[in-house]
Amino acid sequence: MTQVLARKWRPRTFPELVGQEHVVRALINALAQQRLHHAYLFTGTRGVGKTTLARIIAKALNCEAGVTPEPCGKCAACTEIDSGRFVDLLELDAASNTQVDNMRELLENALYAPTAGRFKVYIIDEVHMLSRSAFNAMLKTLEEPPQHVKFILATTDPQKIPATVLSRCLQFNLKQIPPREIAGRLQQVLEAEEIGFEQPALTLLARAAQGSLRDALSLLDQAIAHGAGRVEEAAVRAMLGTVERGYLYAILRALAAGDGAALVAEADRMADLSLSLELALQDLGALLHRLSLAQAVPGTVAADDPDREAVLGLAGLFGAEDLQLYYQIALQGRGDIGLAPDEYAGFTMTLLRMLAFAPDGAARPRAAPADARAGASPAGSKKNPAEAGWNAIVEGLGLSGMARMLAQHCELLRHDGQVLELRIARMHEHLLDKPYQDRLRTALQQHFGAPLRVTISVGDGEGNSPAAIAERDQQRRQEQAVAEIEQDPFVRELVENFDARVVESTIKPNK
Repeated sequence: MTQVLARKWRPRTFPELVGQEHVVRALINALAQQRLHHAYLFTGTRGVGKTTLARIIAKALNCEAGVTPEPCGKCAACTEIDSGRFVDLLELDAASNTQVDNMRELLENALYAPTAGRFKVYIIDEVHMLSRSAFNAMLKTLEEPPQHVKFILATTDPQKIPATVLSRCLQFNLKQIPPREIAGRLQQVLEAEEIGFEQPALTLLARAAQGSLRDALSLLDQAIAHGAGRVEEAAVRAMLGTVERGYLYAILRALAAGDGAALVAEADRMADLSLSLELALQDLGALLHRLSLAQAVPGTVAADDPDREAVLGLAGLFGAEDLQLYYQIALQGRGDIGLAPDEYAGFTMTLLRMLAFAPDGAARPRAAPADARAGASPAGSKKNPAEAGWNAIVEGLGLSGMARMLAQHCELLRHDGQVLELRIARMHEHLLDKPYQDRLRTALQQHFGAPLRVTISVGDGEGNSPAAIAERDQQRRQEQAVAEIEQDPFVRELVENFDARVVESTIKPNK
């Protein structure tokens, strides 16, 4: 009978554990130095390796080669622990053994010396499910543990464990495993199993597992069956109900253009294909998150990422504040979709809400201000930045996204009709990606109506960029608003008579 992948590929040594290097390193050092604790507590979400780690520790403590961070895996103790037959390893599921009588029976047995191993090891899974009486019974043993007994507790909810128990355990928090590491492990498994696969399919499975390697391996089993012995992107998308990236890209492009008809048309196409619209909102939120990261830290989009061009292109269509707003609307829409008349209504209303609440100038084609258009010079003429002002020029360029951010953080040094020289502070040097410079250069040439050489140097800023000026103006207005509140007669009466205080962080200036 074929063994499921999650069991067949369960790690049996510390180096095989994926994504928990911080915990593994500490345990290896403790075992190598023989600094053993009597009780360990592993916390973390499902499928990240809590019970697996507990079993490896049991082998490390009972291996016939001695207490070691590298159990041999071949002696009787190691092989019996791997197969679940070691007499001195007792595993208890607290979810189904919550009563104090179960705990008392277990603890009474702990008083006796090990039968075959060096230590008796008690693994208690989901320990937070124990009753208060059971915890009290355990506490007595944790306070004065026999030398031959080790407790390894595991839980997904450490907040429910009494502080008296927590204080007597050495606690390790196992983190969710990053999708890239999960995908790498899935690739190792498939190559060892000699099963063909497409790399994007593994990325989809890794994301769907939400940090759980065990869930990822279970999904991989399903994908192999679904794909008749191969793991292909199209089959995995169909199995997971994952929304094609193309639909989400089209939705964002329609949103950037302010095209409500196109938004609804994309929703109709997705509904016609019976795609999960709730999952679409989840994927849309994830994509908006990627766009925000790409704007703030372009280096987060790897050079070999197949979506790099699309992600950077979409990031340039929106301002940073727009993406923050749309992300929040997507999260809210996902939470509300169960209350909607149907999934389609909930999905389309979320998209239309993004359109309706878009900030001024966002989610619609950006155009130069009317006065700039009316005063446009014919080809070949030059505008003097010292009459117009760099700030006004930037506002009239019609830029958005990262190119707009680049322009706002630049200071104008010189413009002689042929060369326009800008400077950006070192702290904003990350904005100097070539696509953003090219968009800024093109916009400036169109604005001045003539070929123009634009240079941008990096140096110490003097605080004359539009962004710096806007920040100083915001600070001035904030200070003025705080002063007005503090001087308000009603506020002063509250402060003097009721010992009240003004919380400045809650004060926002009027626009």
